[in-house]
Amino acid sequence: MSVRLTRLLSVALIGACFVTAPAFAKSHPKAKAAAPAKGPTLIWRGDIATANGVVNEVAQAWEKNGHGRIELQPFNTASGIDAVATGTADLAGSARPGDGSAQNANLTFTPVAWDGLVIITQSSNPISGLTLKQVHDIYYGKIHNWSEVGGRDAPIDVYAVASPGDGVEYSLRTLLFGRGNQPVAAPRLYVNTRKLEEGIELNPNGFGVATLADISGNSKLKAIPINGKSASVANIADGSYPLFIPLYLVTNPSSPKAAAAQSFVDFLQTEPAKAALRKHAVLPFQDGSALAAMDGSRRSAILAEVGAHASHITPVSAPGATYAARAAVAPTSPDTVAAKLALDKRNAADKLAQSEKTQLTGVKGGVASVHVTSLAHVQGGVAASGAKADKANKSSGGSGKTYKVASGDTLSSIAKSHSVDVAELRSWNHLKSDNVKPGQSLRIGRD
Repeated sequence: MSVRLTRLLSVALIGACFVTAPAFAKSHPKAKAAAPAKGPTLIWRGDIATANGVVNEVAQAWEKNGHGRIELQPFNTASGIDAVATGTADLAGSARPGDGSAQNANLTFTPVAWDGLVIITQSSNPISGLTLKQVHDIYYGKIHNWSEVGGRDAPIDVYAVASPGDGVEYSLRTLLFGRGNQPVAAPRLYVNTRKLEEGIELNPNGFGVATLADISGNSKLKAIPINGKSASVANIADGSYPLFIPLYLVTNPSSPKAAAAQSFVDFLQTEPAKAALRKHAVLPFQDGSALAAMDGSRRSAILAEVGAHASHITPVSAPGATYAARAAVAPTSPDTVAAKLALDKRNAADKLAQSEKTQLTGVKGGVASVHVTSLAHVQGGVAASGAKADKANKSSGGSGKTYKVASGDTLSSIAKSHSVDVAELRSWNHLKSDNVKPGQSLRIGRD
């Protein structure tokens, strides 16, 4: 799904999300009702993580102190930044800093809190922990089964948010890959982190990223410990849990309500606001001065551990990434071009099959009425002898093409070398896991 399509979805769906802070609080299990307040109304739009962890409770304190009202429109990061840039919102919430784009150049990103990125799965999943390297390799498509990381024999179903500009996804990929727009091997894409969480709640094999504040108190999800450290406020505060990030409020200095918006940002530094933040498992930004000091060395250490490095060049696609995910950020990379060719080939085959089906349905009379004088005059591989048809089919990459697993092969490497997805290989061969054995014959085309 492209960034443009994601933004169009944002416009279509976000209307259902417009609420004032008291209304949003009423629908949130931890929130308390706020008294009506006088003053200007500010529109806040952004990611759900920042809505739950920062803005909701603080907005109630803001209103209680008589500053005005906050209309919350929680959806995702891209929609919030777009709205502030175009003037349809006064404030945005973001789990990432500005990305250096022209759109972000005229906006102000102010860090207001610290939160933890958490790798989540359903609470019934028995996995007890992962290393940073394992998390990296799962997202990159090198690890596909929970048994490869000490869990049960079941596929890892990777979930991600469709927009590469989503704050939570962007921040995690920056930490693990050195670039926020790195494609990942996630066949299941969602419009925001809330929908992603709902998907994983229903799937014991689900895997994705959220924030500690956003899943706090959700008994259906669990945060997987990383490098032996659980995600907790204490472990984030001392930096021992490695996946911590700042949360930002975004403002537009040229907005008509710029002064009022900045007043709300400044309010985050007051004690009532800090007390509201602490209720949601986030640290006020000023409380994490040590985290800011160690941020650079922490990022370098993570990249060294996973074998990556920071880069601003076009990223190389993850082996299991869908064509849409590759094309969104790396349209001319070799992996994307190969995936496009494979996709075109499959589409052409489907179109031909549909055409042949249509032609056959137009034949009048029964099969017995069709007279064939000689098979030699029938065009195409269907009428050829068995051996000849098999040879033609294999050479053209048709539906009967198979591959014999060699020593050292993995399902991921086989998928990459034949320009197909790992999920397709599993489906075509009815595999319950990603384990393959030397000598095993795999179908590598559609049935």
